[in-house]
Amino acid sequence: MRKIIASLDIGSSLIKLVVGELVRNKVHILACVDTPSRGIKNGYVINNESAIESFKEVFAKVEAILGLPVKKVIATIPCTYAECFLSTGTVAVTKEDKTISNQDIIKAMQKCIYKKISENKELVTVLPTSFEVNGEVVSNPINMTAEKLKMKSIVITVPKKNIEGIASCLKAIDVELVDIVISPLGDYYEHNNKELNKLLGAVVNIGEDITTVSIFNKGILTNLEVMDIGGKNISNDLSYVYKINEKDAKYVKEHLALSHTRLAQPNESMSFTDKHGENVKINQYDASEIVMMRITEIINLAKKQINLLTKKEISYIILTGGVTESEDFSILASELLGDYCHLEKVEEIGARNNKYGTAIGMIKYYGSRLKLRNVDFSIFNKEEQEELCGSDNKTSVSDESVLGKLFGYFFDN
Repeated sequence: MRKIIASLDIGSSLIKLVVGELVRNKVHILACVDTPSRGIKNGYVINNESAIESFKEVFAKVEAILGLPVKKVIATIPCTYAECFLSTGTVAVTKEDKTISNQDIIKAMQKCIYKKISENKELVTVLPTSFEVNGEVVSNPINMTAEKLKMKSIVITVPKKNIEGIASCLKAIDVELVDIVISPLGDYYEHNNKELNKLLGAVVNIGEDITTVSIFNKGILTNLEVMDIGGKNISNDLSYVYKINEKDAKYVKEHLALSHTRLAQPNESMSFTDKHGENVKINQYDASEIVMMRITEIINLAKKQINLLTKKEISYIILTGGVTESEDFSILASELLGDYCHLEKVEEIGARNNKYGTAIGMIKYYGSRLKLRNVDFSIFNKEEQEELCGSDNKTSVSDESVLGKLFGYFFDN
């Protein structure tokens, strides 16, 4: 069965919807779209009608690409007031021959949360950290023989209010919320590797309204914090200094200013009409200086937050989020973080922009959860998958054509 998963990353600036197929632990992008967020602030729904319109719009864009409606999705929820705590669960092995199966792991996960989550909290995930079999600590107990299985795990919960608005809006447009994910998990799974999975480090996502700082120990999320600062503060600075409106300030941020003054040109400039109706000329160097000051503040605040979240020495800091796409961001990040800096880029064909990193990582994360439970899943049934491939489409591309061979390569490998 093909593993086709849709992930919805709900931000204050943009709502991103990515449909991808998991093949050999890699994501092949089938559709990748975004639309401006309306009725949403810091991931929370503050206006149902506006949010529903935004959701309708982004799902319509994907349907136009795939030719099929997406009716099942995993979605990000706000991680404000998220809690991570260590828990253990022990279960008797159920098979007659006492070999440990995926079902035993699932039961152990259930034991980890039994009577440990308050009524006002919602479970996000249970992340196994280690297993104990016959008195020995192992990383993978499947097919080992034992009377009992003991599991240690990190349990992550969020307040129920973090979910209610999003779930309600998706239900209103007849889309099933299959699972919930907090953005740090998506960020890490998009950019991790075998080396990072052995180390203690941090992931910093600089978004439009907020910056999320999270700590990962050997691939397991152990702590996080949300800071009320992001790309919007940069736009506000430019708007305040030059007395221009928010739209023009955002344009300066994205099309004129650099993240570092090193390569900024004083003779490159743009002209705007300020709030008093007067013409104002903004040069690249001065605008870059303002942007650089604010990004420096954000990164330094993130560094302080990392020290508050863990007392241990970290080995890396992954920087991601839409703000990291700004030109020359890497120069400033390397200057401030040195060898700790890991400025990662989204490499998947069809979604090469860091604003999609969380959504793509969510697909990888969810795929790992399916593998742990030994479960097959796809948002499309077999008939829909055949339609997606164009097997019943009269205008489908011939297998012998160059384009047909390309499609065959991406969908068959």
